[in-house]
Amino acid sequence: MAERWYYCLKHQRAEHGRQCWFRDRMGPYPDRASAERALETVRQRNATQDAADREWRDGQ
Repeated sequence: MAERWYYCLKHQRAEHGRQCWFRDRMGPYPDRASAERALETVRQRNATQDAADREWRDGQ
């Protein structure tokens, strides 16, 4: 299996393979573009979950 891509929180960049310590990286991602979008992906998922939590809390 080919090395996957990760987003390194310490260096703030996409990296090929496991270059940094596991606690400093997000992933794996299938390609560089996905790894580069890691923080935006997290923001979108958090916003979606926050909305679902509000709906649940408010009984909607």
